[in-house]
Amino acid sequence: MNSEDQFESRLRQQPPRSLPPGWRQEILSAARQAASGRAPAPNPRRSALSAFISYLSTLNSRLSTVFNSRLSTAFWPHPAAWAGLAAAWLLIAGLDFAASEPSAYTVARRPPPPSPQLRELLRQQDLMLAELIGLPGKPAAQPATPPVPQPRSQRGEESMHT
Repeated sequence: MNSEDQFESRLRQQPPRSLPPGWRQEILSAARQAASGRAPAPNPRRSALSAFISYLSTLNSRLSTVFNSRLSTAFWPHPAAWAGLAAAWLLIAGLDFAASEPSAYTVARRPPPPSPQLRELLRQQDLMLAELIGLPGKPAAQPATPPVPQPRSQRGEESMHT
């Protein structure tokens, strides 16, 4: 004999146990309510919060059952087509991410200095404006020579003379 047959034979030899009387009543009332198809009567000792939570969980389970059944009927006829569509969207998102310029996501930088041609055009524009308004022409800007550094205090001179 194998182990399952031994277990069944030992189980048949044991006398059946009786259920506690309270359990029997609870089981029978739950079975009757399930058979009649109506909801169990609310327990008078339950708080309003526990009743509300129970109602929400029942509503959630009903909605999820309806939603899942409708989704499965919508997706089931052509699952390969839906998988292909999802793959196409992932490919499009990946290409969009790869094609984006990295500088588009950086913080604003200093603009590059104007080119020499642009500087010349701006200088000419200033001269034309001055002529139109009647102001005397501006001489071309000469690069400024840096000033010769001067001592900041008299202390340096005193130490040099001693």
